[in-house]
Amino acid sequence: LAACQPTPPKMTAVPVPTATITPPPPVATMPPSSSIGIPEEALKGVTVQAWMPWFGADGDLFKSQVKDFNSSNSWGITVQAVSQQSYTELYDSLSGAFAASDRPQLVIALPAQALSWNKIGQVVDLTRYVNDSKYGLTAEDLQDIPPVFLAQDAVGGERLGMPAQRTARFMLYNVSWAKELGFASAPQTTAQFMQQACRAHQTMLADTDRTNDAQGGWLVDDSATTFLSWMYAFGGGILDGPTYRFLQPKNLTALTYVKQLYDSGCAWIASSGSAPADAFAARQALFVTAALEDLPDYSRAMASAGNSDEWTVLPFPGQSNGTLVAYGSSYVILNSTPEQQLASWLFIRWLLSAENQKKWVEVNQMFPLRMSALPQLGDYQKTHPQWAQAVSLLPAAQIEPQLASW
Repeated sequence: LAACQPTPPKMTAVPVPTATITPPPPVATMPPSSSIGIPEEALKGVTVQAWMPWFGADGDLFKSQVKDFNSSNSWGITVQAVSQQSYTELYDSLSGAFAASDRPQLVIALPAQALSWNKIGQVVDLTRYVNDSKYGLTAEDLQDIPPVFLAQDAVGGERLGMPAQRTARFMLYNVSWAKELGFASAPQTTAQFMQQACRAHQTMLADTDRTNDAQGGWLVDDSATTFLSWMYAFGGGILDGPTYRFLQPKNLTALTYVKQLYDSGCAWIASSGSAPADAFAARQALFVTAALEDLPDYSRAMASAGNSDEWTVLPFPGQSNGTLVAYGSSYVILNSTPEQQLASWLFIRWLLSAENQKKWVEVNQMFPLRMSALPQLGDYQKTHPQWAQAVSLLPAAQIEPQLASW
């Protein structure tokens, strides 16, 4: 049957013409221009002296990062780190060094100190460096830094610094004990805060131990930031234009509330020398006030006391919304040569990278200055849940008064 089939005709391939496509000539990509007017080659060999207030772990990390920057930056910039041991020592030392030849070009200082130096014309406005198309930060970079961190150094249309470290004070709250007291959720208003604090105090009065009768509610601390936070929570503040004015109705309402807590026994003052972390771990206080970097001390105190209670961080409760105060040091560039000022800025920009911020969090437990560092801190967040909760409260944060006298 196969042999009876007709033989198919042979197919002749017809060539298909192919078009020759000539690619367009490459378009030269011009590097972004800079309004600063300093070419990169002018930075080679530039030395920047950086004064820091840190010692211990913070100082060691800063020195390590300086070493990394010196060995890796493509401009040939050299940074020299000099420790001044504290903010006070740095401020006092710099006050007599403005006319010296070995003065620093970069300092890590408190924003209020920068305001003081700015009054005598010693601080560089960083606005043009931040916004420069070549050497500056992109819009995405700036959006990555929480606005409250950037706001502290923006004064009178100038940028006197960039955040170096940021922390805040919080209310620490024993969730497990509160549930035993009959409260299913954390207090969100001042009325709820007073109710829970007073309930905890009443349990102390109800037992047979007379030595704890003053305890149970909020353990008062004398930090200025604590009472500023209370005033902010009530919608108050301490400024009237460029001057202080504490005597304002909302401030009086806030401090009257705190005094009522104390008079009713729902807030108490510990004896001198006692550690708030130990009192919290011993269930002597349902609420205590602590800074972000203090949280590891509380974790250790709970472990030492064998206390497995769940605890968390809260903003200061207000009549409507809670609040907290973010504060900390900043990178401040002092007047020097144009090349040293630009070199100082490039070092700051490098320090603010997400990778470097991850290292800072792991050493000092403060806020990351770049939110893009959070994915790299996934394991840290799991092992430090209170820290992760604190970061989530940043939208409620406010800044300190922008006065040199602060």
